Amino acid sequence: MNRVFTAIASIITIGSLSMSAIDPMATNYDYSQCAGSLMPYPVPDKSFQLPDSLQPVFINHVGRHGARFPSSPNSCYAIARLLEQADSLGTITPLGHQFYTLIQDVVERSHNRWGALDSLGMAEQRGIASRMFLNFPTLFNNGRINAISSYAPRCVMSMYEFTHQIDRLNNHNEITTSSGRQNSPLMRPFDTDTEFEEWRKSGDWHEVYNNYIQAVAPSQPLLRITGEKFPLPANWQKLVLDEYKILAGAAAMGLLVDPEPYFSVAEYNSIWSCFNLSQYLQRSSSTLSTLPSEITSRLLLDLITTADEAVKHQVKETVCLRFGHAETLMPLLSQLHLDGCYYMTNYFDTVSQHWRDFDIVPMAANLQMIVTRTSSHQYYIITLLNERPITLIPGDSRIILPYQQAREYLTHCLPLSMQP
Repeated sequence: MNRVFTAIASIITIGSLSMSAIDPMATNYDYSQCAGSLMPYPVPDKSFQLPDSLQPVFINHVGRHGARFPSSPNSCYAIARLLEQADSLGTITPLGHQFYTLIQDVVERSHNRWGALDSLGMAEQRGIASRMFLNFPTLFNNGRINAISSYAPRCVMSMYEFTHQIDRLNNHNEITTSSGRQNSPLMRPFDTDTEFEEWRKSGDWHEVYNNYIQAVAPSQPLLRITGEKFPLPANWQKLVLDEYKILAGAAAMGLLVDPEPYFSVAEYNSIWSCFNLSQYLQRSSSTLSTLPSEITSRLLLDLITTADEAVKHQVKETVCLRFGHAETLMPLLSQLHLDGCYYMTNYFDTVSQHWRDFDIVPMAANLQMIVTRTSSHQYYIITLLNERPITLIPGDSRIILPYQQAREYLTHCLPLSMQP
């Protein structure tokens, strides 16, 4: 695997974090945006319209599961223990009691459903399926749809909600579904690539991230609930991140919670930037390593191969659906160098301005690559990110690309050893 990180860059970057003040107002996103990858799917204002001169031939779709209950109770338990200690010391604030009640509500609603797809997540997948059906109806009339998912129940259910909605709209389709660990090399490569897993556990990114969160994380949100006189533990930065995750993930499980009493906008931006940086360093190419993106090379090759087969009429599938995780999409989109999904810098305090998880992988995030043709059988490809057109080739403003040019670019994104 190609590593572009150098020791000199490491010294400069880490030194700059420790010696220079980080401005928590570097970004000014709103509370909804600062929910980051925990935010519900932002439905596009208008559906994509295919030009009349183009006929859809095939769709490749890679999607994240829809909105879900929190993936684990760990953050809730950590803050609950903190508030119970504050209560025993007599420092807990009224806002702290209010937050404790919120934690109890989250735990009660999530009991036996941690990480499970919720009703909002189901509706998100049905909505994406309905818009795909309406935008490309000829592919869903006596069509062949092949769908796979990771073994995670929320991904399996996302696949079923999506395909069930297609069947409700037109049951004259042949739909094949598959879920399980046999799909992990495509949908969960972060579990199957041992070199990447070793890097994620012990790589240089830990030092960069720890320096950043120690410089940027605000302590005031914790003190608002524990009381100013509460002795914060040594790991308080992790705890304020736990407080953030509880609030940021509430909307995805159908809870309407206003984060403003707990975090100012500036503080919410600051702690979000820590969460965002953690994902950026672990799940996309950076100057530390390109390993996080390269783990999706088999998935990218599958996208190229299935599109090729559709163009060459070697398969009868009209739609290929794949359902995975944010950790599936982030590296894939980075590997493709899509606008806003790929950013190289040695100044990691600038990441929040250029690589934003809420733009890339909200709940139910998806990449769609639509193969089309003209009446003279010239083939083109159109790329949609979260159902919005996006340029595929950096520096090329065209949304509609000749298929061969797009294929050459996609092939160029593969490691040399995998290029067909």
